[in-house]
Amino acid sequence: MIVPVILCGGAGTRLWPVSREDAPKPFIPIIDGATTFAMTLERVADKACYTPPLVVASVAQRRLVEEGLAAVGMAGTVMLEPERRDTAAAVACAAIFAAARDPDAVVLVLAADHVIRDRELFTGAVLSALPAAAAGLIVVFGLRPTYPATGFGYIHAGVALNKGAARAVVQFVEKPDLARAEEFVAQGYLWNSGIFLMKATTVLTEMGLRAADVLAAAKNAMRGAKADGGAVILDRAAFGAAPKRSFDYAVMEKTRSAAVVAADFDWSDVGTWSAVWEAGIKDADGNVLVGDAYAVDARNAYVASDSYQVGVAGLDDAVVVVSAGSVLVTTRQHSGGVKDLVAAMNKAPEKVIGDFVRHFRPWGYYQSLDQGNTHQVKRIVVNPGARLSLQKHQHRAEHWTVVEGVADVTVGMDRSSLSTVRLDVDGHIAIPTGAIHRMANPGPGPMAIIEVQIGEYLGEDDIERLEDDYGR
Repeated sequence: MIVPVILCGGAGTRLWPVSREDAPKPFIPIIDGATTFAMTLERVADKACYTPPLVVASVAQRRLVEEGLAAVGMAGTVMLEPERRDTAAAVACAAIFAAARDPDAVVLVLAADHVIRDRELFTGAVLSALPAAAAGLIVVFGLRPTYPATGFGYIHAGVALNKGAARAVVQFVEKPDLARAEEFVAQGYLWNSGIFLMKATTVLTEMGLRAADVLAAAKNAMRGAKADGGAVILDRAAFGAAPKRSFDYAVMEKTRSAAVVAADFDWSDVGTWSAVWEAGIKDADGNVLVGDAYAVDARNAYVASDSYQVGVAGLDDAVVVVSAGSVLVTTRQHSGGVKDLVAAMNKAPEKVIGDFVRHFRPWGYYQSLDQGNTHQVKRIVVNPGARLSLQKHQHRAEHWTVVEGVADVTVGMDRSSLSTVRLDVDGHIAIPTGAIHRMANPGPGPMAIIEVQIGEYLGEDDIERLEDDYGR
């Protein structure tokens, strides 16, 4: 049995404005109405080959992961990272977890944001790599290039190893320029898919040799980990001490135990809007239209909107995306530059108040509905059994009205005078400036309130947490 380890990754800013820090690419239904996380889960759903998956995600992504598992009817273990430390630390923690359950465990490390439609061909490739993995090799799946891509790493495959379909790895090559990419394609190099198959104990041995500092931090993070329902929450301080390194850099580029299997399954990392266009269902003119979107005298365009009506006329290869109050306009050829655009926007002075995007938190999410210089209206949704931190604000007062479910509200001007009141739908309460307060959801379903903030400053950094269930 193979243990799928699904890495949920970062914010995916190249797909801004749809993919954001709080709701990143794997959890957005951008491929024919489905999320790539759901597609990844379904790819490893065959119980004859795979155990229930181990999903590694950030603490903020817990709800998205659990809802994604439930949506496809799968059980699994969720391992939560208090902060991002790149893939080496994540793979190390997953290997420790798998080896503790079964010393002979073979892990299949997958990214949650890849699109592979042919599940049978995928599993066939995995099974063809199993003899090499069982023999102690780290197998990476190489894909036959369809064009000279400059955004992928390449693998120079060598002789057959007489272990299933595995071949020796002569060289790993980082993302090349166009001239070198053309040479690699002509010479039969393979794209590096970033999908790995290996024994958990092989991972631990290799990391001990190649990245001992990462492994030490991972072991400490696992020793201090806490079980919370179906989740394993890694120790914050220990995991935060892990150096930020990718598994490719920490291990694969240094190991003498690498092997490659040339795979024929379809694959896309949907890393740009051009890649999303390539994976989408096109009309007669090659356009992919999502939501209230229209195109006239346009070809090979990607146009999507989650709200406003959007039209494109007389433009070829255009990318127009409207999401959560933001608009992106570019071309498919330049869609790789969106990450740089987001970085430039993030350098701009911070807004006094937020935006209209849903901001997901471990307890649920909030979304701004209206904003002014001295007021803000939010909708706050709290998951069943969850609660916010015990906190106070120096610059704003708040008024809460329950519009769904039931809320337990704790409030007082100091710790000795706190009291708790239960509010049903249409119940409301005022939170004065400087008051200590907290809301909790004791009910079986979601709880929602409308919050009206009044004050001279309304930024999210005006939160002084006194207690927090999530270690923030």
